[in-house]
Amino acid sequence: MLGFALSAVGLPIMGVSAVAKAGGLDVLAGRVHSRFAFWFTLLIYLSIGPCLAIPRTASTSFEMAVVPFISADAPFKAAQAIYSAVFFGIAFLVALKPDKLTERLGKIMTPCLLTLIFVVFAGCVLHPAGSYGVPGGTYGADPVVRGFLDGYLTMDTIAALNFGIIISLNIRAFGIEEEGSVVKETIRAGLTAGTVLVLVYCALAHIGALAGDTFGVMENGARTLAATVQFLFGKAGLVMLAVIFFIACLNTCIGLLSCCSKYFGTIIPGIGYKTWVGIFAAVSLVISNIGLNRILEISVPVLNAIYPVAIVLIILAFSCPGRFHSVYRGSILFTGIVSTVHALADVGLSVPVVSGFMQGLPLYRLGLEWILPAAAGAFIGILMELLRSRDGRDSIRT
Repeated sequence: MLGFALSAVGLPIMGVSAVAKAGGLDVLAGRVHSRFAFWFTLLIYLSIGPCLAIPRTASTSFEMAVVPFISADAPFKAAQAIYSAVFFGIAFLVALKPDKLTERLGKIMTPCLLTLIFVVFAGCVLHPAGSYGVPGGTYGADPVVRGFLDGYLTMDTIAALNFGIIISLNIRAFGIEEEGSVVKETIRAGLTAGTVLVLVYCALAHIGALAGDTFGVMENGARTLAATVQFLFGKAGLVMLAVIFFIACLNTCIGLLSCCSKYFGTIIPGIGYKTWVGIFAAVSLVISNIGLNRILEISVPVLNAIYPVAIVLIILAFSCPGRFHSVYRGSILFTGIVSTVHALADVGLSVPVVSGFMQGLPLYRLGLEWILPAAAGAFIGILMELLRSRDGRDSIRT
């Protein structure tokens, strides 16, 4: 839980603050290079958009709203296809004019979700589904690192890089204009949200730990939560869970469709916003039907490639002045190479020589082998900046 909280809560808070401090993701990533800023931002939008996050909203809500109510011999694929078509049809129509409805849904559904989690947590405290067992696999050997890497799947850190500037703009809308005050209020907002998130994640971790004793290791967290709610409240609990998660996932889907469509409308203005919404809804519909488990499997190598770069970029935002471009370039370059090679190895695309070199890096066994190359790249960048500074002083003396 400690490792998970660091990557799923701590890093997103830092990401929002870093973007607010820099004045936007394009400015922060532009410290590496303008082309990197474009492609990295594009990759993030594709990840939190039609390639991973948007399809996952439909798959997750299907797991929570439909699967608990269908029999084992039911045509699962057909049911998922029909559900996904209805889900994305509604999301498409609402995303065409999302402003008022998504705001209202957010204000209603966030308290409802928090209330639901509290009710389930309280039920587990008063009527535990089981007891804590012995952690298995890497959860027993390296629990903090495993939790840290599991936090990648929330995708909140890369989402924070895109949405950080939106938060700072909303703060300015309250009349706060001084840059230092905007950053301060952004951090304060992040800490408040982070505190609530930590409590929510701890509650869910406790629920899952107890459920494992009774129901065993299930396919995914959605089914674990459904099994626990049914154990505590019967069919009524499943109905409540289904309604809440359908609306919550639909609201998230609408927001992501809108956000991604607006972004792509700026880089390819020839295609209008409404057309982009239709394209992303259609693509997401197709991908969502591969199922939640498969989407999570695909997410792992993709996020293993992106996340280390995002983490290093965030750390540099707080530790290195923006004018030291060589430090940003060296660190991001080395990190990106190592994390990409790791991601390719995850899907079976590895070269023996390169694989042998990677396995020799410190922390390889833990999946954190990018840390030393990131530090080495930063060190080389510092040396380049010092040499450039010295050459500049020599030129002035001359």
